Amino acid sequence: MKIGGFQKNSMIDFPGLVASVVFTTGCNFVCPYCHNPDLVDQAKSREIKPIGKEEIFAFLNKRQGLIDGVVITGGEPTLQPDLAQFIRDIKALGFRVKLDTNGSRPEIIKSLLEKGLVDYIAMDIKSNLDGYYLAAGRRFDVKTVSAAIKIIMAQAPAYEFRTTCVKPLIDQQKMEDIGAMIKGAKHYFLQPCSRNVAMLNPSFFEPEDRFFSNEEMLALKATVSPWVNNCSIRH
Repeated sequence: MKIGGFQKNSMIDFPGLVASVVFTTGCNFVCPYCHNPDLVDQAKSREIKPIGKEEIFAFLNKRQGLIDGVVITGGEPTLQPDLAQFIRDIKALGFRVKLDTNGSRPEIIKSLLEKGLVDYIAMDIKSNLDGYYLAAGRRFDVKTVSAAIKIIMAQAPAYEFRTTCVKPLIDQQKMEDIGAMIKGAKHYFLQPCSRNVAMLNPSFFEPEDRFFSNEEMLALKATVSPWVNNCSIRH
C-alpha cells in the first residue's frame, strides 16, 4: 500500500461512526477541482514521506473500542494491488471499512464486495457520461462508471453517490442525466466546490462563474431529487 496520509480521528467521513482515514497515493483521474493534489500528482506524491502500514496498525491496535471504522480514500484506492489484504487486516481488528472510489475499476469493487470486505462505499460521480472526459481530465472507458454504479447499488451493504458541483462540468441537463444513471439510489449528495482549498488545477477556476450559488445548488437538487430516494446538499 502506498499511503500518503493518515487522519487519526474523524467524525464526518464515515456516516454515523468515529473513524480513522487512510489516504492512498496515485489516481487515474486528474479532476481539476481535486482537493488532494499532493496525492494525485505523481511528482508531488513522490515528495510525500510515505506512511508505513505498521504505524497505522500500531495506532489501530490501541484504539480498538474507541473508534468504529476506517475510511480508505485517496487518490484512488482501487489502484493499490494489496488493497484487499490491507482491508482484511483492518477488519481482523474489528473495524468497519468505508471505501471512497471514483468507480473506474468496477471489477475491483465487485471483488471486494463479494469477499465481504467493505461495509460502506462512497462513489464520486463526476458528470454525465458525455461530460466525464472533461471532468476526469483524461479519456477512459466510461462504461466502467455505469458498471460500478450497478454493482454498488446491487451489492453494497451501504453506499452513497456524490458529485462535486462545478461549472461547466455540472448543469441542469447533466444533473438530469446523472439522476437517470443512479435511478433509485438510496443516498446522493451534492457538494458545492470549496473556494478556499488547494486544487489540482487552480487556473481552471480563474473565471468566477465556475462556482454555484446556494440558489443554484438548490435548483440542481430539485432536478435530481425525483430520481433518487434521498438527495442532500453537503457543505
